[in-house]
Amino acid sequence: MFYGEYEHSLDKKGRFIIPSRFREVAKNNYIEKFFVTRGLDKCLFMFGEEEWKSQELKFKNLSFTKKESRNFNRLFFSGTTEVEFDKQGRILIPKYLKDYAGIKRDAMLIGVSSRIEIWSKEIWQEFYKTQQGSFEEIAERLITE
Repeated sequence: MFYGEYEHSLDKKGRFIIPSRFREVAKNNYIEKFFVTRGLDKCLFMFGEEEWKSQELKFKNLSFTKKESRNFNRLFFSGTTEVEFDKQGRILIPKYLKDYAGIKRDAMLIGVSSRIEIWSKEIWQEFYKTQQGSFEEIAERLITE
């Protein structure tokens, strides 16, 4: 669904443009609104509405009697905001989410199949630099024939 890497800068009002390719995928899949929340590795996760419902169901079914489940759900759901593209294809993400991801001006939007990840450009570059060398090793461990 969502694939590729795109760099965008925040405008004066703190908005940034969603890549036209991502907007096209959303339109073709009837996705009108997205949910953005704290992701892992200092990025933000952005889910279309149906994918959000699927993820929400998984996490809601974690046992609330377990402290780790409660803590994860608190952090994940409390940080969530609903966004829609404006006519120019821009979204506005709250300051607390930009602060969490360390986004000051330049952001990377990364298509990761069923979700979009939003990274600070600097944090993405560091992540990519440190992880690219282990790509094949990770594949060998995770993918079995």
